[in-house]
Amino acid sequence: MGKTDWKSEAKSLKKELKAMKTAPEAPVKKAKPVSPLAPASFPDLPLVRGASFAAAEAGVKYQNRKDVMLIKLDPGTAMAGTFTRSTTRSACVRDCQQKIALPSKDGAAIIVNSGNSNAFTGKRGEASVKAITEGVAKALGLPASRVFSSSTGVIGEPLPHDKIVAALPTLVDGLTEDAIAMAAQAMMTTDTFPKGAAATIAGEGGPIHIAGIAKGSGMIAPDMATMLVYIFTDAKIPQATLQKLLSRNVDATFNSITVDSDTSTSDTLLLAATGQSDAAEPKGAVLKAFEQALSEVMLNLAHQVIRDGEGATKFVEINVTRAASPDDAARIAFAIANSPLVKTAIAGQDPNWGRIVAAIGKSGAMADRDRLTIKFGDILVAEKGWRNPKYREEDGAAYMLQPELQISVDIGLGRANRKVWTCDLTNRYIEINADYRS
Repeated sequence: MGKTDWKSEAKSLKKELKAMKTAPEAPVKKAKPVSPLAPASFPDLPLVRGASFAAAEAGVKYQNRKDVMLIKLDPGTAMAGTFTRSTTRSACVRDCQQKIALPSKDGAAIIVNSGNSNAFTGKRGEASVKAITEGVAKALGLPASRVFSSSTGVIGEPLPHDKIVAALPTLVDGLTEDAIAMAAQAMMTTDTFPKGAAATIAGEGGPIHIAGIAKGSGMIAPDMATMLVYIFTDAKIPQATLQKLLSRNVDATFNSITVDSDTSTSDTLLLAATGQSDAAEPKGAVLKAFEQALSEVMLNLAHQVIRDGEGATKFVEINVTRAASPDDAARIAFAIANSPLVKTAIAGQDPNWGRIVAAIGKSGAMADRDRLTIKFGDILVAEKGWRNPKYREEDGAAYMLQPELQISVDIGLGRANRKVWTCDLTNRYIEINADYRS
């Protein structure tokens, strides 16, 4: 190489170094503050015999944190599930839907990663699911048809499944019955706290335990919100019964929450019954008690998702009564819960009840101005087509200062009721989602 070439290369390198010195430094993300609506601590969940958990650092997207978790379920476990009905649902969801009702006495496994949703990734995404589920099956001695996978995170980016497969030996070695809290942490994305709930009922011959974990914070709307939920019980329940119980309780729980009206590609709810309890198969009154306890665990987890809504400072219950039909009750409740005008007014602690009137009107449901009643908590705000003459704006403003609010709307046209839960819409929600892929 001649002199001129060396000089030219040195000059070019000098320019690059100068550019590096003057270039703005990459922004450093601040640690996420925990939601002000979060529970005081993660609950003490009971051990569910027949279920063991592990978590590991695979480096799918995040560094220096556990981002993949594995759940091993003993032979005889019955599996039930409900999933997003998005037409662009992920490869993981489609795979789980094909497997969930397959009869089997084998054990089962669930593997979950955060940081990448493996959604809208075409045949490559399907190949990733196959590689992961077959890897787990081989590591645990299971048929691949009994391995259920979930992925959560950015849409449209290929999943580096080789990193997950490489973490399998660590995961298998780390399996233990008491690591459920670690599993809950490993699947967090924009969540600010891990979510767990539990219940125990008296069965015939011994106690029956239920323990569940969930993730979810944004892109939350039916069906079923951007969330992953895994619930475990040691009850002896056949698969068909388990699926029936789950399906008829999902609408009043996970399908009754909304943060931002955006439905995810990855929503998955799996319920596993290991059959390891000393209690007999629940029947009659015990089965009713079990279903009630299951519903309460589901609702608790659903509420925690709203309490961790991206940027949320208010937990809001919308209670619609006496609508003309169940469909109308749902339309009105979600029209209010999803209204950016209502949600921003709540964030600003402004009792702007006119925005609720507008949301009812736009819902498409039957409504009569002169039969509507609107309340903030116990405060009667409006009735008979007009503001309540005794309503005082300062009372409404004082009520809005509370972290938990109830907005009640009586339609006065029928007998259908619906409750849904939402949160306010703050500047923090915009910050989180504007910076999501950075």
